[in-house]
Amino acid sequence: MVNMAVISLKDMIKYLVKITIVISIVIGITRYFSVAKDEIQKQAEHIQSSTLLSCLDTAIPTISAINREQKEEQTHNPVLLALDTQLGMIASLQTEDNTIHLASQEEIIGQAITEKTQKEDQQNAENVTQATTGLKTEVQKTNVPERYSSQYHGVKIRNETQYKLTQEILTPDIKVNKNNILIFHTHTCESYTASGGYEYKQTGNFRTTDKNYSVVRVGRELDKQLTSYGYHVIHNETYHDYPSYTGSYSNSLKTVTKLLAENKNTDIVIDLHRDAIGDTTYAPTVKIGDEYAAQLMFVIGGNGSTIKHETWAQNLKFAVKIQEKANELYPGLFKPIILRYSGYNQHVSKAATIIEVGSTGNTLDQCLNSMKYLAKVMDEALK
Repeated sequence: MVNMAVISLKDMIKYLVKITIVISIVIGITRYFSVAKDEIQKQAEHIQSSTLLSCLDTAIPTISAINREQKEEQTHNPVLLALDTQLGMIASLQTEDNTIHLASQEEIIGQAITEKTQKEDQQNAENVTQATTGLKTEVQKTNVPERYSSQYHGVKIRNETQYKLTQEILTPDIKVNKNNILIFHTHTCESYTASGGYEYKQTGNFRTTDKNYSVVRVGRELDKQLTSYGYHVIHNETYHDYPSYTGSYSNSLKTVTKLLAENKNTDIVIDLHRDAIGDTTYAPTVKIGDEYAAQLMFVIGGNGSTIKHETWAQNLKFAVKIQEKANELYPGLFKPIILRYSGYNQHVSKAATIIEVGSTGNTLDQCLNSMKYLAKVMDEALK
């Protein structure tokens, strides 16, 4: 009996020790979280009573350093300076009462994309070889005779309508907004005769879905050249004639309408094509200096489509304005302007036009050369 009592007492002591340990742990944990809670509450009260600048100083020590160093030198809001210096991806708006509105995630991403695009455009512009003037030009012979019915100061026009082209209509007294230049392709898959370094797989008769070898590639070159002169270019590469050629103009109208709604200050709208003559022997070319460039041609639409276009003469004035300057700088770069009844979606703007770059017999490198001279002409004409 005595032995049993001793054993029970020992067990009891062990049990009490365990209880004591558990209680001590619980008390310790409780105190820990109590202190943490108090600290969190103090931090919350500190944050609530602090300005946005203090929060930024706490989160981003670098900003705090900048603010301290430039506090006496800067008279404008230091928060904006800190954001501009350290958080270039954040767009901030300052209201009249100097409160700060941080941009949404979409705005931040949008600004980042814009900045990246602008940087790429600047880099591309720096690598562009611009055209020079004062070069000898010589139009190369073709098997297609030049035809025209009217002239304005040397600008030849092939009028395929019954419109009477008066001096008033042809005088290029048009003023256009140069903020944006829109380039697109109704016949996106149009391509050229393959040449060394420009071989490609055709997906039709002088057609390819490979944009590196189609008229889209020509549009990219014009975009790059115009950008080098400081213009803001919107180049759309959407397929409008693939998988179906039918409905190309309806498709491109949807694209252009949307783009113009997004870029309201846009007058110059260029639908870049290739002449549709499917004959490799026809390659309208002009030699400028030591280079061979594909000839260009304006096609202006009239008021003969289902969509009314009673201001077609404005488009014609724009074409005459550009071609008049081209005749001065590079005679023969342009073939005669063609005026037709079909509207070609040119009702969308007063300076909307089709420009056909070469024909099926021209090579892509000849067409790329043309864009260098076209950009120079446009820059000179739009000054």
